[in-house]
Amino acid sequence: MSVLAELALVAVGAAIVNNVVLSQFLGICPFLGVSKNTKTAAGMGGAVIFVIAIATFVTQLIYYGILANPALVKSGIDLTYLKTIVFILVIASLVQFVEMFLKKKVPSLYSSLGVFLPLITTNCAVLGVALNSVTNYSDKSFGMALLYSMIYGIFTAVGFFIAIVLMAGIREKIEYNDIPKPFRGTAIVLITAALMSIAFMGFSGMI
Repeated sequence: MSVLAELALVAVGAAIVNNVVLSQFLGICPFLGVSKNTKTAAGMGGAVIFVIAIATFVTQLIYYGILANPALVKSGIDLTYLKTIVFILVIASLVQFVEMFLKKKVPSLYSSLGVFLPLITTNCAVLGVALNSVTNYSDKSFGMALLYSMIYGIFTAVGFFIAIVLMAGIREKIEYNDIPKPFRGTAIVLITAALMSIAFMGFSGMI
């Protein structure tokens, strides 16, 4: 199989088949909390795409350039056990940058996202992508591992964007529906998320 075909499979698998929210159940907090309207959901999705893309690139450089540096490994120094804490620090720094940018340039979106913007720091989807990247493609050369990781990271974030925007669109519609009292509020949101998850799991036979 050619590299392009493999990258296409990685992209489709990350965005649709193994959707980070609806198949892996990561990033549920912002998915449920910021999906009340499509504009805010799209803003959160865009912020997550940016953070995951940059975080994947930076964490790969740090991992292969410092933590798993061949020269250090040969000398008996193994720093790979630090990857989780290092990745969290990188992600936290990037989120701070995004937060400052939105506060200055897009204050309306910054206000809409509220507390959920800094929560990207603890969004397990972002950390999960970084950790999966160094695990899934460790058998490849540095350049190829970086390429595959970037495709995986970006399209995982695109999958998050798709899921949260779809949820927001559905929630806007069901606001006008006559929902039985016991199912109103959080209950109908969780039921909707469950049905979306079942629908996306239908793609599992594609790859």
